[in-house]
Amino acid sequence: MKDLFVVTHTESVHHLEGRVGGWYDTDLTDCGRQDAEATAERLMALIGERDVEIHSSDLRRASQTAAAIAKRFKRPVMETAALREISYGVAGGKPQPWLEARYTPAPDDNRLDHDCGIEGAETRRDVALRVYPCVDAIVERSCDAQIIVTHGFTLTLVIAAWMKVPIEAAGFLSFPAKSGSITHLRQDDFFRSRAVVSLADASHLSFKSS
Repeated sequence: MKDLFVVTHTESVHHLEGRVGGWYDTDLTDCGRQDAEATAERLMALIGERDVEIHSSDLRRASQTAAAIAKRFKRPVMETAALREISYGVAGGKPQPWLEARYTPAPDDNRLDHDCGIEGAETRRDVALRVYPCVDAIVERSCDAQIIVTHGFTLTLVIAAWMKVPIEAAGFLSFPAKSGSITHLRQDDFFRSRAVVSLADASHLSFKSS
């Protein structure tokens, strides 16, 4: 059996400041650090003493969440830019209203390649083209319990890659998740089916980050 636990990073400074995240690189808040420890405890309860690998986005809010998990499991973290949040280009770090005033929603006939009208922003396809190969490489590793720490938007594409949803069919997918959530994915050894055991569970958190 292969178990994959996908964690969305806990509360970050940009949440409190009302700034656009994306590749804007901020630290966890005090609440975020507490929630990261709670997330680590919940993962320990789910995984137990099994050997585990920890993979993470290299942005600080994700890597700091992963570090709390790694400390609890006494395991190293493998960081990669492939698991980063979608880039909002020039909007990164600006006040959220700045982005909202300029953001152009993707039309139904061009969900994958629309950059939302923001200079330098990634498209959904751009994110998928880095996330899908990364998830495939992680899953192909021999370890049967793995943790991925990533971001809210990226979570959807991690799940899509796991479920083998073609990129061309991923334009309308969305799996909303609170910060610090845990999504449990499992592949059984007999049928080789890939299941979503639980989606964006945040019941372990005493502080519900947004």
